[in-house]
Amino acid sequence: MRLVGLTGGIASGKSTVSNLFKDARVPVVDADVVARNVVQKGTGGWKKIVKAFGDEILLDYGEIDRARLGQIVFSDPSKRQLLNCLLAPHISSGIFWEIAKLWMKGCKVIVLDIPLLFETKMDRWTNPIIVVWVNPETQIERLMSRDSCSEEQAQNRINTQLALDWKKSEADIVIDNSGSLDDTKHQFQEVLRKVSEPLTWKERLRSRDGLISVVMCTAVGVLLAQKNLL
Repeated sequence: MRLVGLTGGIASGKSTVSNLFKDARVPVVDADVVARNVVQKGTGGWKKIVKAFGDEILLDYGEIDRARLGQIVFSDPSKRQLLNCLLAPHISSGIFWEIAKLWMKGCKVIVLDIPLLFETKMDRWTNPIIVVWVNPETQIERLMSRDSCSEEQAQNRINTQLALDWKKSEADIVIDNSGSLDDTKHQFQEVLRKVSEPLTWKERLRSRDGLISVVMCTAVGVLLAQKNLL
């Protein structure tokens, strides 16, 4: 099984590339979706957040007001770190469970769409690592347009993340999303070809079919050995 890491920065276009993988019928585990699920009303993650940040971050029907919580953590690094520490175990467990379900289905290539791939050290489990990069000017413009925020607010949010240029330096594959969507799609086709190449023998061993083959070969070897001993 091949675990492909996909990451980037805020407003870099990572979600666009993630959707291109989905359109190409490559299974994607989306950390943002997992994160939303682990903070639904009544879950362990929800209880931890409410205990740490108080009832003021709840909507009238009890769900977490994500916009309000975002304002709090983006303006206070210590609270942002607290939130990450509270949710990290739940999100990691959720991601591994999604991987397990796809493994049981026999999927051989899985894309892990994780914004904090490097920060959470999950890059050690993925190969190759794809970083969706965009030049700083375009990143700020897109973030301002997307979130209707000022240039200063956009820059402050970008500064809360690891530098996109650093992530680019750690990548195995870089998709430059500074241009048009057609340009990104053209780059994606080459990336898709690379990640769809035949699995290495180590990757085959990690797949469901590989494990079944190992178990069957071991069982046959044991039976033959027992027969020779009789």
